[in-house]
Amino acid sequence: MNPIKAFISTISTSDASVKKNALQSIYDIEINSLQGKPIQFSDYKGKKILFVNVASKCGFTPQYRELQQLHETYKDNLVVIGVPCNQFGKQEPGHSNEIQEFCEVNYGVSFLITEKISVKGLNQHPLYKWLTKKAINGRQNSVVKWNFQKYLVDENGEFIDYFYSITKPMNSRITKYLK
Repeated sequence: MNPIKAFISTISTSDASVKKNALQSIYDIEINSLQGKPIQFSDYKGKKILFVNVASKCGFTPQYRELQQLHETYKDNLVVIGVPCNQFGKQEPGHSNEIQEFCEVNYGVSFLITEKISVKGLNQHPLYKWLTKKAINGRQNSVVKWNFQKYLVDENGEFIDYFYSITKPMNSRITKYLK
């Protein structure tokens, strides 16, 4: 075979096989709820999932209100999951009970909240490795810049897009995927 054709064939074959072999399903990732109970993302097949790294003492914390509104408005086809993180300005210092109470008392939060994790760095949780690495999610690389960055996954567990903290939860950039 012509060396150029062989090279091109190798590239197209390896791209497809690398993508296929590199992808991990979001449904295989393990994480616990704020109460320490395992969350099975596979329970949400058929619904979109919006992951948001949250913090109680951040300028974006009032977005909890809109996240709750999003949860209530689109509950038939969307699961909102808050993911507490203390990596940005140490703005989520609380323990599980404190975080839960803060969310319920101040914002009436009833959507799912996970255990507190690292969303970047050496101890990055596998969920955020999936959300931020194209080699794993098959779609796009990103960096978590601050609290309340949002990641949207479709009803088949495929990565859709991410939205920086300044994009409010009810913004049409997000809700257009939910109609």
